[in-house]
Amino acid sequence: MRVETATEPGTPTRPNEDHVSLILPASGRGGAFVVLDGVTPPEGDVGCAHGVPWYVGRLGGALLELAGSRGEMTLAECLADAVARTARAHRSTCDLSHPRTPQATVVAARWGEESVEYLVLSDSVLLVEGADGSVRAVRDTRLDTLPPGVTALREAARALPSGSSERATAAAEYVAAVEALRNAPDGTGFHTAAADPAVAALAVTGAVPRDGVRTLLGLTDGASRWSEVFRAGGWADLCALVHKEGPAGLIARVRAAEEADPAGRSFPRGKPHDDATAVLVEFSDRSDA
Repeated sequence: MRVETATEPGTPTRPNEDHVSLILPASGRGGAFVVLDGVTPPEGDVGCAHGVPWYVGRLGGALLELAGSRGEMTLAECLADAVARTARAHRSTCDLSHPRTPQATVVAARWGEESVEYLVLSDSVLLVEGADGSVRAVRDTRLDTLPPGVTALREAARALPSGSSERATAAAEYVAAVEALRNAPDGTGFHTAAADPAVAALAVTGAVPRDGVRTLLGLTDGASRWSEVFRAGGWADLCALVHKEGPAGLIARVRAAEEADPAGRSFPRGKPHDDATAVLVEFSDRSDA
């Protein structure tokens, strides 16, 4: 089995808000990984004294421990328990009802001798390469279908000169509109793991036979930019690139694309650079023959 991970902050002046962790039991008969992308809040009060890196470390650690040790629990149950456990760790000091309380997207996968289970919440991605070489992207697409009015705010902001006060004001209006849709109490919009364990039931989950899987590849949206933003290739191309150059090679390719378009004129995006994380699990029965 080949296992590789890489993670890199978007800029060296800010802490990395991504998280990746992986467990391979001593028995050698299974494993699990967790990839989180912490949601960067706008400047101002967030109701929490700890911050996003603390949150993703606590949530990611709890989720991996549960996924690795509690095989009788589904990944959704593991996520619900991990969210509840993390909330208990700072409920006494922080306002967890604040809309900007620390939160994250989630990708989790767990495999044994018989099956591969997966869970995806929000806009991180899991790629599953089948035994026939086909590549399927497991995605939570709710963030792709924002209401037309919110999409219009985004396009209006991107049309304004980069660095201008007008663009900053328009971008703030767009961010506020998106925030109103994140974990909305009426169940509309899209969802991230924050302080309510009930969100786990809204994740995209499933399982496939283990003998039908060659490769698992977990990506935060900072790494999946190679396909989703820069259109350098499809999911199968991205998977082939990681087989050849590893997760670090993928992130290097993303950084080069970002540097070639620093203002986002050719490839509009919310941040010029984003935290990027990838984890590759290539099962030993994979062959490129």
